[in-house]
Amino acid sequence: MKKEYTKTGKKMAISNYAIRAILIIVTFISFVNLTFAQEKKVPIRETVFEAAQIDSIAFDKVKVDVGGDFAIQYQTLDHHANGANLIPLGSNFNLPTANMNIGAFLEKGVYVKLETYLSARHHNETWVKGGYLLLDQMPFIKSDAIENIMKYMTLKVGVMELDFGDAHYRRSDNGNTVRNPFVGNYIMDAFTTAPGLELTFRNNGLIAMGGVTTGTLKPALTSYSAASKKYTAYNGESILAFYGKIGYDKQVNEDLRLRGTASIYNCGKHYGGTLYNGDRAGSRYYFVMNRETFSPDDVDVTKNHTSGRWSPGSHNAINAIMFNLFAKYKGLELFGTYEIANGTNPSKTKFNFGQYAVEGIYRFGGHEQFFGGARYNSVINSVKKYNANSTVDDPSVDRLQFALGWFFTKNIIMKVEYMQQKYNKFPIYGTDAGFDGVIVEAAISF
Repeated sequence: MKKEYTKTGKKMAISNYAIRAILIIVTFISFVNLTFAQEKKVPIRETVFEAAQIDSIAFDKVKVDVGGDFAIQYQTLDHHANGANLIPLGSNFNLPTANMNIGAFLEKGVYVKLETYLSARHHNETWVKGGYLLLDQMPFIKSDAIENIMKYMTLKVGVMELDFGDAHYRRSDNGNTVRNPFVGNYIMDAFTTAPGLELTFRNNGLIAMGGVTTGTLKPALTSYSAASKKYTAYNGESILAFYGKIGYDKQVNEDLRLRGTASIYNCGKHYGGTLYNGDRAGSRYYFVMNRETFSPDDVDVTKNHTSGRWSPGSHNAINAIMFNLFAKYKGLELFGTYEIANGTNPSKTKFNFGQYAVEGIYRFGGHEQFFGGARYNSVINSVKKYNANSTVDDPSVDRLQFALGWFFTKNIIMKVEYMQQKYNKFPIYGTDAGFDGVIVEAAISF
């Protein structure tokens, strides 16, 4: 039998939890601010988007650096759907995740990096995330003109995380969570690794980037269809995606930093692009909204590894844009995202997804080592735009997150998140569906 829920009662419970979360955050911030009121605030960790250019003057020999990221969560979430039987959820630790990063300064202004997922939700075994070569100088070309040009340019090439939008700079990447003030990433997560090339210009706050990529996590030369008994050859030059970003990032004065960017991604033809389907790691909300099918896959942590997210998935063609705004005044930090993605998926179904998110973070303490904040995130697929006669309403997902965190040191963080997510107009779940609860996460990155 399906579990029954009182819709009004559920909303009241959610509202009470949200109010309590806000009160806890405000009380904690007020207490710590009073404690550290006389200390000069030197941030323990700055908000970073594009990495700074390499200091080529300091180079004297090849130097290798090794880093790692480790994260673990304790999850206590509950889910419900009045139109489906969902698997029961307990409270326990999730599988720990870990990354290993190896980088090397090879020459003046030349850097190479290899990134590896040692253990992830989707792949418990080791997988290479990607690797790339970064050039802030071209010492192998003896030219004063090139050297002067490269003072403003960065060339990056490899199998790498694509620089589409700014949201990916604030997401958790498997074991690496120190950039994300929350535990979960966005509902619609624009993240993939793929072969590509990016050229970035930076000067006095102005940012301009152009890139080209094959646009898929798993490149292929050919495929075979058992249904049609046909082979298909794939040519990389016919599936290229082009993307770019323009923006402005300025530290206006000691207290105020402003940043705004606009990004675009276009691919006219593909066998399976992964801009919104390229995360090998997986969601932090384990098993949420898994329906009972009486299969071992229902409780296999590697299956449905993006549970809690919702996006176009793989695409045959796509046009995507993202606008981001960031502002920080003293300890107060605001970040906003507006995103549109439309195109067709491999089954030739058209999609028209829209996402917006806004978050506010307040960092406090003597070195801004404590923080508290809230994020609202909403995604809708406007299916009726392409089929006015459709009997299916436009489905949407809404999420609210509250977080408190503490950087013990620059490299050690603990955070606790209370979240709630609601599914609207999803026939597979019924008229009242969603999940909510608390997750505690601890992580180390160096």
